[in-house]
Amino acid sequence: MMNMDTLVRIPTWRTVKRNSMKEDSRQLEFMEIDLSEEPITAAVPVPDRTTIVRADFDIKLPGGILSSEKRFVEEARQLIEVEGEQVPWVPFMSYWPTYGVMNEAQRKWYMYWRTEVRQGRFPDTDLSYLFIHIYELINGIGWQKPLEGYDQLKQLWMNYRERLPQLDVYMQEWILDYDLVHELNMSLSEMVELSSGYLPPEILDMELQRLLSSNVSDISLKLLQRYYDYDITLSKFYRDGGKQVLEQYIPRVMALVDSYLLRTRKAGILDQFELIHERTIERTLFRKAVYDDSIYGKSVQMTYVPIGEHADFVQFVTRVFRCTENKCRELLGFRGRLRGKTLEPEFANVIERYLDKAFAAEQMPVVEQAIVRIDAEKLAALQQESEYVRRALMIEDEQVPEDGNVNHATDVSNRWDGLETLAEIEQDTDSQGHVIIQNSVDEAQSEDDTYSSQLKVDGEKAINSDRGQGSGDSESSTLQWEETVFADLDEEWTEFSGQLSPQHVQAIYALLGVNPDTELMRVAEQYGTMPALLLDEINDMAMETIGDLLIDGDRIVSDYMNVFEHVKR
Repeated sequence: MMNMDTLVRIPTWRTVKRNSMKEDSRQLEFMEIDLSEEPITAAVPVPDRTTIVRADFDIKLPGGILSSEKRFVEEARQLIEVEGEQVPWVPFMSYWPTYGVMNEAQRKWYMYWRTEVRQGRFPDTDLSYLFIHIYELINGIGWQKPLEGYDQLKQLWMNYRERLPQLDVYMQEWILDYDLVHELNMSLSEMVELSSGYLPPEILDMELQRLLSSNVSDISLKLLQRYYDYDITLSKFYRDGGKQVLEQYIPRVMALVDSYLLRTRKAGILDQFELIHERTIERTLFRKAVYDDSIYGKSVQMTYVPIGEHADFVQFVTRVFRCTENKCRELLGFRGRLRGKTLEPEFANVIERYLDKAFAAEQMPVVEQAIVRIDAEKLAALQQESEYVRRALMIEDEQVPEDGNVNHATDVSNRWDGLETLAEIEQDTDSQGHVIIQNSVDEAQSEDDTYSSQLKVDGEKAINSDRGQGSGDSESSTLQWEETVFADLDEEWTEFSGQLSPQHVQAIYALLGVNPDTELMRVAEQYGTMPALLLDEINDMAMETIGDLLIDGDRIVSDYMNVFEHVKR
C-alpha cells in the first residue's frame, strides 16, 4: 500500500462530464499519480557571456557606439594588409560570421586562407570563412577598382560553388547588387548561365529587353525558360538528349523569327508586341549580408520593362518553342509531339525549312581534307625564278641584265648614247632639228618603258605561279557591287558581304554563272572542300546577318536573285 499523504486524487474527464450533467448518483472515479520522486528534466546550461572567446586583433576602434556592420567595416580596414602563414584548418560555422566570433586558431586560418585566395589558390574551407571575405569585398575592402572586386567575387563563386552549393543562393544576388552599385554594366547573360536562370524576374526582363534590342542570337535557353507557359525541364525529350539540341537551335530560331519580322512587317519581336512600358522599383542591396549601408546606400533604383507579364509575348514565344521542339523531335526520330496552340503557318514554314537545312548539314559526313605534298625541287626552281624577276625589276636604267636580254638592253643603251651625241651636234640648229631630236628621245623612252612594263608583268605572273594556280584575283576576294547600288544596300547585306571569305565569294560567282555546278565543283576542289560545305557556310553567315537562308538546295533562293543582279560579274 502506498502512503496516502503522497497521493493526489484528480477527477477524470468522465467524472467532470457526469458532474456537468448533474449525475451525482454514481460514485466518483479517481486516478492516482505518485509524486514522491522529483521529475527528471533535461539540463540545458546557459553559457556565461564571459566564456565566449573573442579574437585578439589588436584593433583600435573609434569612440562611440558602432553598429555591428560599421564595427566589421572598421575592423576590415585595419586588417586589409594582414597576411597569414600556413596553419592547420580549424572548423568555423556561424550564422552571422564576423571577426569578433572567431577564436585565435580560426583567425590564423582565415588570414592564411585569404592570403592563398588572393594569390589564386582556393583550398577547402568552411562557408563562414567565405562569407567574411565576401563581406569585405562588398563593403569596398580589398580592391582598388570596382572591376577588381567583381572579379574576386566571381572567382570565389566559381571555385567554391561545387564544394559549397549553398553559396549559389547568396552570390547570384550579391554579385548583381555589386554590379548595380558600381554601374559596371557586366553581362547579365553570364549571370543567367551561372545561376541556371534562377534570377529575380526584373533582372531577367532587363537582360531579355537588351538582347531583343541588340543581339537576338545571344538569347539562351535558360533565359527563355521563364517566358514559356510550361516547364520544359519536365519534358522527356528535354531529359533524353533534347536539351543540348534545343540549347543549340533556340537562339538561332529566335534570331531567324526576329529577322523575318523585320523584313516582312518592319518591326522585330520587341516592337511587334510594343514592349516599351517601363517600371521602376527599389532594390534592397546585399540582403542577409554584413553590409554597412552608409557606404553605397540601402537600395538602388531599377527601371525595366516587365516583359514576363505580357501575355501575348509569352504565348508567342511558347508557340515558337513548341514548333521548334516538335520539328527537332521529328528530325531526331523521337516519338510524340507537344500539343497546344500552334504557330502561324507563315512562321512555322520558315522555322521548319531552316531546321531541315541545319540538320541536313550536320548529318553530312565529314570529308577528309586532301593532304598537300610539296615538291622540294619544283619549289626551289620557282624560288629561283622569282628571285630573278625580283632582281630584274630592281635594275636601274644604266645597268645591264645578266642573261638573254643583254642584246636588247645594249641596243637601248647605245641608242641613248647616239641620241646624246646627235643632240650635242645639232644643239645650234633650228627648232625643227630640236623637235626631231626630242621625238627620237621620246621614242627611245617609250620603247624602254614598254620593256620595263613587260618585265613587271612577267614578274607578277611568276610570283602568282609561285603561290599556286587558281587562287583568284583581288577582284574575286570580295563581292563587287554596282556603284549605284552599293550606297543603297541595307546594313545587313553590307555586313554579309564583309564576312565572306574568298572561297565563298567565288562560290557565289559560280552560282551566278552559266555552268554553276561545274564552276562550284572547281572552286571546292581549289580550296580542298566540298560544294555542299561551302554553301552551308554561306547560309550560316546569311542567318547571322540577313536572318534567312540564302541558298536552297544548290541555287540562290529566287527571292534574293534581284539583289544579286547588281553584282558585277
